[in-house]
Amino acid sequence: MAIEIPSPPKVGMVSLGCPKALVDSERILTRLRADGYTMSPDYAGADVVLVNTCGFLDSAKEESLSAIGEAIAENGRVIVTGCMGNEADVIRARFPDVLAVTGAHQYEAVVEAVHEAAPPELSPYVDLIPQAYDEAGVKLTPRHYGYLKISEGCNHACSFCIIPSLRGKLASRRIDAVLREAEKLVQAGTRELLVISQDTSAYGVDVRHETRMWKDHEVRTHMTDLARELGQLSDSQGRKPWVRLHYVYPYPHVDAVIPLMAEGLITPYLDIPFQHAAPSVLKSMKRPANEAKVLDRLHKWREICPDIAIRSSFVVGFPGETEADFQYLLDWLDEAQLDRVGAFRFEPVEGASANDLPGAVPEEVKEERYARIMEKTAAISAAKLQAKVGRILPVIIEEVGEPDEDGDIGATGRSQADAPEIDGNVFLRGAGKDLQVGDIVDVLIEDADEHDLYGAFTEV
Repeated sequence: MAIEIPSPPKVGMVSLGCPKALVDSERILTRLRADGYTMSPDYAGADVVLVNTCGFLDSAKEESLSAIGEAIAENGRVIVTGCMGNEADVIRARFPDVLAVTGAHQYEAVVEAVHEAAPPELSPYVDLIPQAYDEAGVKLTPRHYGYLKISEGCNHACSFCIIPSLRGKLASRRIDAVLREAEKLVQAGTRELLVISQDTSAYGVDVRHETRMWKDHEVRTHMTDLARELGQLSDSQGRKPWVRLHYVYPYPHVDAVIPLMAEGLITPYLDIPFQHAAPSVLKSMKRPANEAKVLDRLHKWREICPDIAIRSSFVVGFPGETEADFQYLLDWLDEAQLDRVGAFRFEPVEGASANDLPGAVPEEVKEERYARIMEKTAAISAAKLQAKVGRILPVIIEEVGEPDEDGDIGATGRSQADAPEIDGNVFLRGAGKDLQVGDIVDVLIEDADEHDLYGAFTEV
């Protein structure tokens, strides 16, 4: 009589929030897959649905609550995790039928809740060799790029932020474990590594920059050592990945990373959360007010690595922000000439000390300032992109189209100045028929607008 192999339970996942939360989702799914679960692409086929929430802003909380409501309506068996999991009472008050609620990066609690809701159907016929949790992990990003989380938590006490209360103090991963994960990603086909954390520059501070053995030498748990080692990785064909640094606070030691970019080891790109420039606003935000020194350093960085792209984000309408403060920010942006800029209207976050500051900015003033900063930064971006016309730039391919009536194949990619999903694109014509997603090719830039580049494939 034939043995009937039991069907493994299926888990659905809704992942909200930032790339750090996406990495949490990947780790949870990797662990569940190792326990014998399979993934469901829809609500109908899932035995249980996980909702990984974001709780940073009130608008993000509403999005999370909406996602939980949809999952309950469509499936009914829902487990909630992530940053908003710290507000279990709020979640249960609106959705008393949720099976379990856990906080951010509480992987064991999430897995235990899934085990209770949909026990794994382990079989000696198919589960003879258990998978290690850190081997061949589930990826929710495309195969050609992946996020590399190097730490959790943050030691800053910014008045507008509640990350430390959600995710705790800085906790750095072992550098040998990070490098091992990065090496496996590259060997598996990842062409771009996106280094993320709450504060990449502070990596290793909590462990006093301890040293670990990697290959045949010691490496410090430090951002510059990590960057240098990541720049040495290559796949079986000898191809080096792009290595992109996100959430980099401009501590003095960041200067040491710029020569690595000039040498081609690290992608010439820094994501720096400046948030504002006016000294009085930075003081209210409880952030370092050294905007003048930062300008000097930006100039020096560009002297060392002319192609470096600086991305940042700014908050407008922070409590107490005057018109003079906002104009200071606009003038600072004229001087800084940042390549990529995002702006956000200040939004009170429950539990943040900024909510108690005097001088609330009216909503209509926030909107007006938001429109002005976006107009300013769009003009700067347009000029900087126009200066790239005529150059040949490396581009990583994100999507390849079908041939048109003339047989021409178009494609969409990103330059080294563009991080996925947050920056611009390069729209490419004349792509070769063998072009694949994840290829890094040379592109002649022919035109530009405020945010994107347009070019043609070249063999040069």
